[in-house]
Amino acid sequence: MAHKAVLVSALSRALSARVVLLDFTVGRKGLLNYLKALGGSNIVKVVPSNGSASDSQAAVRRLKVVCGANTSHIADNAWIRESKGGKGTGGSGTPYTFCEVKVSPSNTVIPNVGTTELAEALNKVLPFTSRDSNRPVLRCVNFTAREGKLTLVSTDGFRLAVTALQYDGEGQALIDSSDLKGIANALRRAKRARISFEPRPNAEAQDLILDTDLIRYRFSSVDGSFPDWEAVMPSEVKTTCHFDTIEAIKAIGGLKALADEKAYAIDMAIDGSKVVLSDPDNRGQSEISADVDGESVTVRLNGGYLVQALKACGGMVDMKLTAPSSPVLFNTNGYRLLTMPMARGEAPKAPEPQPDVVAQAEAVAEAVEMPEPVAAVAHQPEARRPKRKHKARQAAAVA
Repeated sequence: MAHKAVLVSALSRALSARVVLLDFTVGRKGLLNYLKALGGSNIVKVVPSNGSASDSQAAVRRLKVVCGANTSHIADNAWIRESKGGKGTGGSGTPYTFCEVKVSPSNTVIPNVGTTELAEALNKVLPFTSRDSNRPVLRCVNFTAREGKLTLVSTDGFRLAVTALQYDGEGQALIDSSDLKGIANALRRAKRARISFEPRPNAEAQDLILDTDLIRYRFSSVDGSFPDWEAVMPSEVKTTCHFDTIEAIKAIGGLKALADEKAYAIDMAIDGSKVVLSDPDNRGQSEISADVDGESVTVRLNGGYLVQALKACGGMVDMKLTAPSSPVLFNTNGYRLLTMPMARGEAPKAPEPQPDVVAQAEAVAEAVEMPEPVAAVAHQPEARRPKRKHKARQAAAVA
């Protein structure tokens, strides 16, 4: 028995496709839409059918749902669509991701991170993870807690994003980016958040636990070692350029319209009190004002990567350079984003970075085996989907 509005709120924040409720499994979206449609009372009561229903209703396992004058019987596996090939074969069926509903008198969460700050941190690192399924480590966000900070790091071999939050404690977890999709939006609706690390039984890896006022998320860590990202951070900076990202994005938009292909390059010439942006074929250029400290330098960057980096930074940003062939560092309010440059004679449609980050990341990725799949819930060990081997388990706790 629970308050209907609280139960609806909890189900709407869950990220899984299936719900385990009183040992019954139903589709989350179907149950959510059904509860929203119910009227007549603010309290909903869910019990296993005890045979008091009609013979046809009692013949199969069902849940009895009572809300005011409304009574209904929901069959096990309702609102679940199996793929044509059956369980575990993928396809267009309901994904094998689970959450469990638990009703308790209270769910006290003592926060140790801000919900908004954590959501923003995730949005700053998730876009820079790899999409290549053959590089499991680079598909992950690395969470490391030590020395009073929780550091989130991601890289695709071409870009490296780093941000940190205040945090008391120690731990480390490597979480697949697909498991973290939707978490930022859920955090914005949460009132409190607490992060902790929990050792996995019979393994050295730690799982990441995220508690909010209504939902507990458990993210299983991927086996492997994240690249030594600190080693590729520039130790020497010869030029620092401070400019407005909004002005730069508008200037790049005009140059992008001149490009013949979707992939394009941008030359950034930093000199004096301005930055001149131009395309490699000299068909157009644009100037933006900037505060420059150091030597004049020209660097070529992938236009798409540059725009994505500027959007992630937002507002005013410091761009730090050592040489035209060295990584370019964007820095703002503790957020750091490293982008590999393009060679000046390189074609825009094939932007290959220098191997500083790539070689190191690929070496680690090749040495790491794909992680074992994680059981969705304890009482459903067969429910797993091979193409999504490390989906997060979630437990919804209704206040």
